[in-house]
Amino acid sequence: MKIVLVIDQFDDANNGTTISARRFAQALKDNGNEVRVIATGKLADYKYAVRQLKLFPVVEHLLTSQGMRLAVPNKHVFEKAAAWADVVHFMMPSPLGVMGLKHVEKLGIPHTAAFHCQPENITFTLHLGNSKRVNDFVYNRFRDSFFNRFTHIHCPSNMIADQLRQHGYTAQLHVISNGISPEYTYGKREKEPWMQGFFNVLMVGRYAGEKRQDELIDACAKSRHAQEIQVILAGKGPLEKKYRKLAEKLPNPIVMSFYEPARLLEILHMADLYVHTSDAEIEAMSCMEAFACGLVPVIADSPRSATPQFALDERSLFPAGDTDALAARIDWWIEHPEERREMELRYAEHARQYSLEASIRKTEEMFRQAIAEQRGARA
Repeated sequence: MKIVLVIDQFDDANNGTTISARRFAQALKDNGNEVRVIATGKLADYKYAVRQLKLFPVVEHLLTSQGMRLAVPNKHVFEKAAAWADVVHFMMPSPLGVMGLKHVEKLGIPHTAAFHCQPENITFTLHLGNSKRVNDFVYNRFRDSFFNRFTHIHCPSNMIADQLRQHGYTAQLHVISNGISPEYTYGKREKEPWMQGFFNVLMVGRYAGEKRQDELIDACAKSRHAQEIQVILAGKGPLEKKYRKLAEKLPNPIVMSFYEPARLLEILHMADLYVHTSDAEIEAMSCMEAFACGLVPVIADSPRSATPQFALDERSLFPAGDTDALAARIDWWIEHPEERREMELRYAEHARQYSLEASIRKTEEMFRQAIAEQRGARA
């Protein structure tokens, strides 16, 4: 198939959606498809380039601090892409997506969407993440302006599919994991000097309100083994200064940095435990990649997060927001190294069912359905 992906930012792998999109595009190509993207950045053989949307400096800073950019819709770019494509797949309900959808509809090109942006990703940034009324408003806005104009939507988890059904989304919902790339497999590397002598507790994710890295910092400070623990927060985001200040109470200096995928893979193979504290999460690829590499996860059991589905038993769960319970879980895994090693192997095996190859096959089937329906409508 000839597939066009619509995503505001594709070049820089500095946020989860872009990283997933790049991996998705490459896997589709590896499976024999032709893939092009509509995104900001420089023109390339695979890309229809559009201009970056300029916003007020405060808003611009907020977006870029989380690794995001927005694009300016361009009618002529969509006309050119649509003339080439068998199907156009929209990754975000951004201005680029909303305006681009109008052009694709007018041209009668098969189109599908993915639901990657949870309302809480926006509302927590505005300090309104716990307001059901505000989150419902965003769900409904997404539905009416964008998603209910599609007949097929890719949902990375059952949790988010259930949310869409509850909010009146009418498309056929395809629950398909974003998929774990084959390089994320069980392995152990000798710790580098900066990690030696510590029990390294890792979390990967944006420094944003819904991710709740503050809970990990608090829990590690409360731990009976606080003197042994080194906290590693892999990511970037607007709350970096806040978290660095909060981490001053830890006995050992916190490590906070954004790592390119290859470097992050090395760290995953050296760390001792993975913690995922997020209150809201559509799937959490970072957690999946961690346990695929052989890290036991400890996951916040939040009703707005799909990540608890990956826990193999209660030792990998804690009540969301309860830092005493999280400290107790971390202490248990520190004090039971043999059980941890046993579960590392079980989690690595568990990860096999979420392979990227399987996800691509299911996504291709969704595309074929959309193409067949559009051809049937024309006939």
